[in-house]
Amino acid sequence: MEIGITSFVETKPDVHSGEVISHAQRLREVVEEIILADQVGLDVFGIGEHHREDYAASSPAMVLSAAASQTKNIRLTSAVTVLSSADPVRVFQDFATLDGLSNGRAEIMAGRGSFIESFPLFGYDLHDYDELFEEHLDLLLSIRQSEKVVWEGRHRPAINHLGVYPRPVQKSLPIWVASGGNQQSAMRAGLLGLPLMLAIIGGSPMQFAPIVQLYKKAALHAGHDLSKLQVGSHSIGFVGSNTEWAADTFFPSTMAGMNKLGKERGWPYYDRSSYDAARSFEGALYVGDPDTVAEKIIHLRKHVGITRFMLYVPLSTMPHDQVMQAIELLGTEVAPRVREEVAKWEAEMALEGKPFL
Repeated sequence: MEIGITSFVETKPDVHSGEVISHAQRLREVVEEIILADQVGLDVFGIGEHHREDYAASSPAMVLSAAASQTKNIRLTSAVTVLSSADPVRVFQDFATLDGLSNGRAEIMAGRGSFIESFPLFGYDLHDYDELFEEHLDLLLSIRQSEKVVWEGRHRPAINHLGVYPRPVQKSLPIWVASGGNQQSAMRAGLLGLPLMLAIIGGSPMQFAPIVQLYKKAALHAGHDLSKLQVGSHSIGFVGSNTEWAADTFFPSTMAGMNKLGKERGWPYYDRSSYDAARSFEGALYVGDPDTVAEKIIHLRKHVGITRFMLYVPLSTMPHDQVMQAIELLGTEVAPRVREEVAKWEAEMALEGKPFL
């Protein structure tokens, strides 16, 4: 069971002071967060790609590279790379470079992207949204498979036996498919034998169990080894010394962030009752003391089949020291408890000959 952090490197106004942190300062802060995550034993840190004023990371590979030489063990991934509006050749080169700098710790998490600002920015047509992703993913996998690439598609000039460099340290640079729970996305990832990352940010996480099963059935049908495939969860949350403090501290920025996006997308107004329902045991928010958060992650592993859990913190803008505290608690207290309990449960299930997700 892997435990990590996701950040979109947000720069929204502070809910208490109204101050807006500069992109430069927030970028430096997130590098400090990656370094701390490595020091406290977390497995992975992901940076999301966005192209708008209230997010500072338009180039995840650049941000992760800044932390590569200052970390030792933590894996460094995009979360996500908006592959539909990106050149797959350049994406591979960027992450192969990161892989070299980190000595084999880079990953790519490829998705369509729930934000669409990158499409007009880079000259892509939103009418080609799905087709672009499928075509670009095919090219990205072709580049990973072979140093010399022969490829042809509709939306990009053909490549005729050209080399793509540098080559990564890892023989097969990990490429994940990110999905909000779409059945077709899950099936595609399974058929291709790629790890699947699910954005579980609302409703009940248990609703994603059928998606995981569909993914595994597709992978099995295509002849892939299920024991080598991972399923991840990107979930919003915050860890504090006690649950009441954590809940009260995380609420203001969460409400502000949810309502900003909700206004853009037509969501219902997000208030304290919405928040408290979401942080209940069956909800999608992982907010509380280490025991509370660990218990919910263990439940997710047992009943949905998640093998990598990534906590998205902060949502909107929070004081940097509070974010650092949450990362430290996740690494030093939550992660060891989850790993121990999950390992024990899996051993018991194997001993009894029972299948598990």
